Amino acid sequence: MLAIIQAAGWPIWPLLFASVVALALIIERLIYLRRAKILPKQLLDEVVRVYRGGKVTPEIVNTLEQNSPLGTVLAAALRNVDAPRDVMKESIEEAGRGVAHVLERFLTTLGTIASLAPLMGLFGTVVGMIEIFGSQNATGGANPAQLAHGISVALYNTGFGLAIAMPALLFYRHFRALVDSFIIDMELQAVKFVDVVHGARK
Repeated sequence: MLAIIQAAGWPIWPLLFASVVALALIIERLIYLRRAKILPKQLLDEVVRVYRGGKVTPEIVNTLEQNSPLGTVLAAALRNVDAPRDVMKESIEEAGRGVAHVLERFLTTLGTIASLAPLMGLFGTVVGMIEIFGSQNATGGANPAQLAHGISVALYNTGFGLAIAMPALLFYRHFRALVDSFIIDMELQAVKFVDVVHGARK
C-alpha cells in the first residue's frame, strides 16, 4: 500500500484525507440513523396514553424531548395541547425543522466529497501528465523513470478519486432517502397525535 501511495505522488494525500473523512462520516451516520433510534415503535402510543391519562407534566415532556427525534416533535405538540390546532401544528413544524437539520448533519460534507473526489483525481492526472511531458529531454528522448512516475501519478490519482467518489455518492443518496423517509414518518405520527387531541380532521 505504501508503495502505491509513493507511486501516486503528492496529489494522493488530499484524496487520502478525503477518504478518511468520508469513511468517518459514513460510520457515524450508519450508527446514528437507525430507525429504532429515530422513530421508537411504541412512542406515539405511550404519548397518547399519557395524554389521555392527564399525566402530562414538564418532567415528562422534557424526558420525551430527550428520548429521540420523534420524541422532540411530540414534546413540542404536548407543550401546546391546550392551544388551537393551527398553533399546535406550527409548533410541530418548527420542531420538525430542527430535527431535520440534526438528521441531515454531515450529509452536505459527504455529498461534497462525492463530488470533489473525481476532480481531485483529475488534478492528480494533470500533475502526472505534466511530469510525463517534463520527462522529454532536448533531444526528444524521454527519461524512463520520470515517464513511469508520471504515468503512475496520473493513473493512481484517477483511480483513487473514482474509488472514493462512488461509495461516498452511494451512501450520500442512501442517507438522503433515509432522512426523507424519517421526516415523512414523523410528520404522519405528529398529525395522528394532533387528531387525537383535536378530534377528527375537518
